[in-house]
Amino acid sequence: MLKVIIAVVAIILATIGIVWLIDKFVPKKLKPIINLALWGIIIFLGYITFNSVYAEIEFNKLKNERYEVVIDRLIDIRDAEVVYKQVNKKYTDNFDHLIRFIDTAQVPITQRRDSTILDEEKTKRFGGIEYFKTEVIVDTLSYYSVKDSLFKNKDYKSMMNVGVGQEGAKFKLEAGVLDETPVFEASIDKAIILFGQDKNLIDKEKQTLSVDGVNGPNLSVGSMNEVKTTGNWPKNFGKKE
Repeated sequence: MLKVIIAVVAIILATIGIVWLIDKFVPKKLKPIINLALWGIIIFLGYITFNSVYAEIEFNKLKNERYEVVIDRLIDIRDAEVVYKQVNKKYTDNFDHLIRFIDTAQVPITQRRDSTILDEEKTKRFGGIEYFKTEVIVDTLSYYSVKDSLFKNKDYKSMMNVGVGQEGAKFKLEAGVLDETPVFEASIDKAIILFGQDKNLIDKEKQTLSVDGVNGPNLSVGSMNEVKTTGNWPKNFGKKE
């Protein structure tokens, strides 16, 4: 859009220059008609420039509002996946399983401690001379409900729904293993989030590369290509974080 604005401003300046030349060199009888036409062009181009700037401002405002909704839902998905993995040692790519887990799961609260015990094998090997070894003991102190602790007063049963943009759109959820480490990714195309807006502005947004923007064509959390549970949005987004 910047190139368009520069071009329009250049045309306006050129038109003003033409008006000045006409005023200086064109016969008086023709000046009013020509000047009126040229000023009409200037006003029209100014109107186009204003609309271009205003349209992008409104687009960015709406974009940020929709991103906030989507990011909050992605954070809920991430929180559910992290606890799911804590209990099941893996992530899930099934929202029904994730919701059922939230409804029923009791997650243990544990405490790790070192304990010194008799190393019976080594003691036997060395003729009864007592040898001791240290091992880590994990004690279960209590349990907490995922539903009541992490998702109390939240509509987690609709977490698969994007909630804005294209009606009925749902997040894509993947899970697997990368280098023997469980990974997951929840994502949604920006074009779906920004459904109904100017196509050129959407295409530009999908090519974003900036520190304070959401880079790339999707909004996502986690990754199938690297071990992480963070999202691809900067700190100025995501009220829950």
